[in-house]
Amino acid sequence: MSNELIIDAASSEVVIALTHDKRLVEINREKSNSQFGVGDIYLGKVRKVMPGLNAAFVDVGYEKDAFLHYFDLGPNVLSLNKFVRAAATGKQKHAALTYFKNEPEIQKDGKITDVLQTDQLVLIQIAKEPISTKGPRITSELSIAGRYIVLIPFAEKVSVSQKIKSSEERERLKRLIMSIKPKNFGVIVRTVAEGKGVADLDADMNDLVSKWNTCFQELTTAKPPQRVLGELNRTSAILRDMLNNSFSAIHVNDGRTHDEIKMFLQSIAPDKEKILKQYKGPVSIFEHFGIERQIKALFGKTITMKSGAYLIIEHTEALHVVDVNSGNRSKSNNDQETNALDVNMEAAVEVARQLRLRDMGGIIVIDFIDLHSPNNRKLLYNKLRDEMKVDRAKHTILPPSKFGLVQITRERVRPETNIETAEKCPSCGGTGEVQASVLLIDQIENNLRYVLREQNQPSVTIAVHPFIAAYLEKGIWSLRRKWRWHYKKPIVVKEDSSYNFLEYKFFSKNEDEIKF
Repeated sequence: MSNELIIDAASSEVVIALTHDKRLVEINREKSNSQFGVGDIYLGKVRKVMPGLNAAFVDVGYEKDAFLHYFDLGPNVLSLNKFVRAAATGKQKHAALTYFKNEPEIQKDGKITDVLQTDQLVLIQIAKEPISTKGPRITSELSIAGRYIVLIPFAEKVSVSQKIKSSEERERLKRLIMSIKPKNFGVIVRTVAEGKGVADLDADMNDLVSKWNTCFQELTTAKPPQRVLGELNRTSAILRDMLNNSFSAIHVNDGRTHDEIKMFLQSIAPDKEKILKQYKGPVSIFEHFGIERQIKALFGKTITMKSGAYLIIEHTEALHVVDVNSGNRSKSNNDQETNALDVNMEAAVEVARQLRLRDMGGIIVIDFIDLHSPNNRKLLYNKLRDEMKVDRAKHTILPPSKFGLVQITRERVRPETNIETAEKCPSCGGTGEVQASVLLIDQIENNLRYVLREQNQPSVTIAVHPFIAAYLEKGIWSLRRKWRWHYKKPIVVKEDSSYNFLEYKFFSKNEDEIKF
């Protein structure tokens, strides 16, 4: 089993596709002008304290103030507030916390008014990106994530990931961290640290302490609202959190992004540098690796599975609903219970994939086909749990109810990925009336004449849907060959399955689109 990362880097956004055995399982979009990212640390100002909600609204530069609940303050918020005041007034001369005297931890059931007041400066971290009409969700319990460990200022506790099962390994890692961690910093040891030596852990620790130093330097001169420490971009964050021996290749189509990833790999996993490859093919990178076709098939209301069964996915403001339908499987010769179990087991795999792919968060209700056997219901529940284990988002799965419904809650930290796969009619533009389709080739030829004769282009590339491309290239004496012979200039037909059926574009020799 191998994982591949395929990165389409454009000027406006970077689209990152993660495939598992060539099957698309995650897709992330990061806009170049995106202001807020999960993990970014900001110096904000308290706009309003709401005792009734036991929360405060904080200005972090977004049009809607960020929401900070008492439970999200963290036990050491008083120490953090003291540090921020000292840094702003110049009393705190350096980032090290060796001689910093911590304040007492706050009570778990305390009041927000005992901790925060209007116009107070606070250091916070983005926990959830702005979603819909809501501002960012934030926390005062700061954490700086690295490859092997997570550094937590103003804490002393060292904890190890529960996914590391060996008690001996857990104790070994805890001893190593205790010997190298600076005072007044807590540490969470990540799963990928299993088996790593002190050199790797110490290098990661030094890198995180350096980031805390950068945060302090920015804090001394910052004016709210201002970002004082940025999280890695999505590409680097995915590599940091997921890169392991199962990754066989990382493909990217942009030279600058390729160099950035290369430098990042050299710092976190030099042995993996050789799997990074820059794609320079004639067609788009997603088209070449079959990502475009999978996106068209996997986003939308109806998702068809190999057996003929299908899912219907509906979204509301409050929750997501997934309905499992047997489709052609209902014609199978097996009994009803066996058919239902087979369809449900296949659907469990696809549901887990869809949750990651669309980054669906909140409450998800899945209406599986009814199973009468308790053993079969247990098999289905275990199958869904096993498939969801690879999901990095925090989630909880409840066993099937007596109505056959499975409820899942899944952490939502950014807006759901929604890609429109239904294509607008290229001929009628939504009016319901179209011109004669036989005129399409005449339109293309008229534009071709204008480009080659009037604009005097030395060559031209016509990008069209694969069906139209096949028509233009049909036969030994194809239309494309006739045009090339007539105009005495190179003409290339390029197929692109992301185009609408009757959509076409012209490109110059320098790959610039020719507008009409």
